[in-house]
Amino acid sequence: MKKIMLFLVIFLLISCTSTPQKSNPDFVISFGSCNKQYVENTLWKEISKNNPDVWIWGGDVVYSDTDDMNKLQKDYNQQWAQKGYKKFANSLTVLGTWDDHDYGLNDGGKEFHMKKESQQLFLDFINIPKDDERRKRGGVYHSQMFETKKGSVKTIILDTRYFRSGLTKSTEEGKRYKPNAYGEGTILGKKQWDWLHEELINSTADFNIIVSSIQFISYLHGFESWGNFPHEVDALIKLVKISKAKGIIILSGDRHISEFSSIKGDLTEGLVDFTSSGLTHSYTNFSGEENPNRLGNVVSELSFGILNFDFDTRKVTMQMRGKNNELQQEHIQTYN
Repeated sequence: MKKIMLFLVIFLLISCTSTPQKSNPDFVISFGSCNKQYVENTLWKEISKNNPDVWIWGGDVVYSDTDDMNKLQKDYNQQWAQKGYKKFANSLTVLGTWDDHDYGLNDGGKEFHMKKESQQLFLDFINIPKDDERRKRGGVYHSQMFETKKGSVKTIILDTRYFRSGLTKSTEEGKRYKPNAYGEGTILGKKQWDWLHEELINSTADFNIIVSSIQFISYLHGFESWGNFPHEVDALIKLVKISKAKGIIILSGDRHISEFSSIKGDLTEGLVDFTSSGLTHSYTNFSGEENPNRLGNVVSELSFGILNFDFDTRKVTMQMRGKNNELQQEHIQTYN
């Protein structure tokens, strides 16, 4: 009997002194990309089950590929009419960037002749006020700070279309593009680079989330990526280093697959590129591609991304989820 009592006392002491596990995260970001407005959207209800504070469009909100602004407007209207989307979008903060199919030109950049008009329709879609600064300048880039009682998260939304220079065609089988000559061309353009520099250098947030419609780390696949402009990759890594901004994570889309990639090098902590792509369609025939920086496996099913923030432990739990809110893959990272 004494042994049983001693065991109970020890158990109670351990229980009282252990750090309790949180039942709910302090802040939740949901995001995704590649969404066809003309097929059934099945994931809005599943995303809502994670109680997100923010939804971030990672590009290809609709598939329009047009310079006819009447058609583009109808396509956005069709997305608003999707079952469950309006209720979802009205329940939280919606942010986002575009990619080529909602921009209007497949794999398009600064040469698209209707980009100014297309920008206004995109901003209408995500309910940006008429007096917002994005209405008065080129590009949909934007930042927003989210303050909580425990900490803060800054979202930095990039525009990888409006200013982007031309790409170099590849002659290698199975690859569409190859890297430009080092120093040739730009993704963000000077104004946006200057803006991004200020956003990171002056950030006081506990976590900084950079949203890029195209992948930053994975590039050997030969499609669109930051790797087609290797000097731009180096410039962003350098900025991450010198800015001293805390908890930087990159979110990307475009590829119709979901994956985690990470690089460290001489960075203080690993830089993660969380790709979530395929809200309505995915690369179901995916059979593999080279990415030496991949963490875990590629998910080639319908998928959305979730980031759960814990300010006490400085942990971010990154999750790929899909049908029935099923957890497909998870990566947990602790930041200084």
